[in-house]
Amino acid sequence: MSKLGQAKILGGIGALLSLLTIVPTIGFLLGIVGLVLIFIAVKYIADETKNHNIFQNYLMNFLFSIIAIVAIIVIMIMSFGVSGGMSWVNSLQEQNFTDPGAFWNSFGTLIGGCILALFVAWILLIISSLYLRKSYNSIAEHTKVDLFKTTGLVYFIGAITLIVIIGVFIIIIAKILEIVAFFSLPETLPATPEPPKTETTVETV
Repeated sequence: MSKLGQAKILGGIGALLSLLTIVPTIGFLLGIVGLVLIFIAVKYIADETKNHNIFQNYLMNFLFSIIAIVAIIVIMIMSFGVSGGMSWVNSLQEQNFTDPGAFWNSFGTLIGGCILALFVAWILLIISSLYLRKSYNSIAEHTKVDLFKTTGLVYFIGAITLIVIIGVFIIIIAKILEIVAFFSLPETLPATPEPPKTETTVETV
């Protein structure tokens, strides 16, 4: 089986497993396995097409996604520390939260940190989706499976609209399209048409 044929199977199964991340308990493990399979599939496609930007762009997409998660955790920890840490948790027992002023004094910093963390992660995920789109556009160009272009575009739209929640559903649609796109890969690369030969005419004197 060619590398492209292997990428078809590995990528399709990997995309399917990554969609099952939402399954309770084992979803996280399925998501990791799916991600690894997609990575291998994209690497095979990059090797087969001799376009290593395909893999590099997909890797950048992954790195920015990880940075987004790390940013949320770091900003939330910093907000918790600025709020007072464990002493802030202990002081909550003495607060009267029927008073709006007391509520904001206690939770204002933490809420602000949450908003900042989500905004930074949102920007990073948009950048991540741009790299994913570049990778999938290149795959579509080489394999003639235009569904990869659609998948990349839908991922990008989903990332932009994540801030209004609807992006979650759009990304799920993109995941489904991704499964179909990988399973639509051909076994071999389509033959590129040769440029038309120009006929030279010999002038007679």
